[in-house]
Amino acid sequence: MLTMKVRIQTAANQTEVEVVIFAPVDSHEAQSIKTLLEKVPSETKSLTFYQGTTKYYLKPSQILFFETDGRQIHAHTINDVYVTKHRLYELEEQLPNSFIRISKSAIINVDHVLSITRSISNCLVQFQNSHKQVYASRRYYKQLQERLNEMR
Repeated sequence: MLTMKVRIQTAANQTEVEVVIFAPVDSHEAQSIKTLLEKVPSETKSLTFYQGTTKYYLKPSQILFFETDGRQIHAHTINDVYVTKHRLYELEEQLPNSFIRISKSAIINVDHVLSITRSISNCLVQFQNSHKQVYASRRYYKQLQERLNEMR
């Protein structure tokens, strides 16, 4: 049986919650706790998106993936496509752990992944309840596979 100490320490200058796990080397229990904590939904604020002159406020959980098209970043939901003024690197920093970069030009929400079809040159990612799909590059495939295994 796993015995565990839990301690909360507060600090006046602390601006966000930080969790540190002290564990023996190669502790499977510590890895399980880390995975569970990462799944806890964060109070991520809505992001601003645009369609023409209309401004929309969407939660990140509604987004299937982000991709670049020329100099614009498009956010894809199940039924719509929006434009955002953020760059991919900015989105990577702001988005919850369920998002991962899969190529130089795309970030996906692994919570919405239905399937991955791997070929010699690339990897096709398909999404639940949507006809939309995006390609992952070979360079990011291993990270994508690891993240999907962690999340499932």
